[in-house]
Amino acid sequence: MEAKRTLVKSPPELWAELSDMAALARHLGEFGEIRITRTEPEKVVEWEGDLASGSVRLEPSGWGTKVTLTALPVVIDPPPPEPEPEPPAVEEPPPRGFWAKLLRRPAAEPPAPPAPPEPVDPSPVPAIDAATGEAVLGKALDALGAAHHRPFSR
Repeated sequence: MEAKRTLVKSPPELWAELSDMAALARHLGEFGEIRITRTEPEKVVEWEGDLASGSVRLEPSGWGTKVTLTALPVVIDPPPPEPEPEPPAVEEPPPRGFWAKLLRRPAAEPPAPPAPPEPVDPSPVPAIDAATGEAVLGKALDALGAAHHRPFSR
């Protein structure tokens, strides 16, 4: 998953926001608890979360800074299959008496064997889907690009 945009902010201004773990967690918190794993001053921040890991790359670009956010979902094992319910106990028919044998009433048919369980796909699945992840990255870029005005003061 990737989102990139040129923002009209300086690299040091964006670096101050993105290299701070609390600020980065505000932008990428939907990926879980965010931890910064590596930084390259004013260029790269690598991070890990509960649902994904990724990086933030900053490059000077004309009147602003090109910001590239990437995220790679964590892969989790699928949940174990539901246990098969026990088949109902088969009641034994009552013993056939003299008159039943004489009248040759057919015995009840035995129940059909249970169908084999459906195969379960055991392949791992991503912890967060691509559309959700890209939406999180896009919202983070929107927030980073928004002007942060200070309230008027005297």
